[in-house]
Amino acid sequence: MAGSTFGTIFKITTWGESHGKALGVVIDGCPAGLSLNEEDIQLYLDRRKPGTSNISTPRKEEDLVEILSGVFEGKTTGTPISLIVRNTSQISKDYSEIASCYRPGHADYTFDQKYGFRDYRGGGRSSGRETIGRVAAGAVACKILSQLGITVSAYTKSIGPIEIDPAHFDKDAILTTRTAMPDRAADEKAVAYLEEARKNYDSAGGVMECLVQGMPAGIGDPVFEKLDANLAKAVMSIGAVKAVEIGDGIAVSQRFGSENNDPFCPGNGRITKMTNHAGGILGGISDGSTIVIRAHVKPTPSIFKPQQTVNTSGEKTEIKIKGRHDPIIVPRAVVVMECMTALTILDTMMVNMSARMDYLTDFYKK
Repeated sequence: MAGSTFGTIFKITTWGESHGKALGVVIDGCPAGLSLNEEDIQLYLDRRKPGTSNISTPRKEEDLVEILSGVFEGKTTGTPISLIVRNTSQISKDYSEIASCYRPGHADYTFDQKYGFRDYRGGGRSSGRETIGRVAAGAVACKILSQLGITVSAYTKSIGPIEIDPAHFDKDAILTTRTAMPDRAADEKAVAYLEEARKNYDSAGGVMECLVQGMPAGIGDPVFEKLDANLAKAVMSIGAVKAVEIGDGIAVSQRFGSENNDPFCPGNGRITKMTNHAGGILGGISDGSTIVIRAHVKPTPSIFKPQQTVNTSGEKTEIKIKGRHDPIIVPRAVVVMECMTALTILDTMMVNMSARMDYLTDFYKK
């Protein structure tokens, strides 16, 4: 299977299946000398692990990470870093009744058409548990970025019709509310909305938003390797994401240019902008403003209502899914978006180091 590797210099390869023995990631291209331990990574994995609230799947997994290589005496060695998380709570029999039919909204049919077989135990490689490797690697990327003065922070912007109020934005609430919303009042309403959906054996969708702050201007390329294009690809690669916006996104299509352009102005010894409709990227290159990305996430396709489908022979049938599933994907996917964004930003910055002669001479000619 191709397509499990991401990045150019800071390169990651994820591996493993939902109901296999373990999942993990190999990171290649991490600089030597970074202080790194399992606790640094576990903080991020704890944000996506299941069974943490009544609006996530009851599947209980500790998702404990082990560093197998690439770290010696608490520092990275510059060699590949291998990280593993063992599966400890698989109940594959929950899926035995759907082995011969395709679940609506899932990748069962397309996976079968591509490979001629499928792992029906939770979706195999197409399961959301694959993101464990992304988050583990993203935790390392976030630590490197933090040393460069760059922070990446994602949160839930809306669930169904419930949207946060920017006036009530509380960054600390992202890690303490059940929905990962930075607005406690909106969180309460969203939880009630999700409880109603659960009572109706249904699920809900929502929107995630990610902010990259402290980003220098001049990162990215103007043609095929545009920073916004690569960010969109990275975020779109997260399962259940159906649309991505940069800055004001689709709203710009209804404006005049005079309304949408961001005027430049001097500020604190550097050029800044009066507004940020562009979301921190112009012509595929960062402009020094906060980068703003949004991702629209579909409702969890595993619902407990009877649904029409077909079996592997193409015969019409009805399916009623069993097992342990999230009524909404968004709160646990927020950290995945954060990590995919961090991986993209870090890799782009590493590539950018060869963009100008003065970068090379400043580094090597001493």
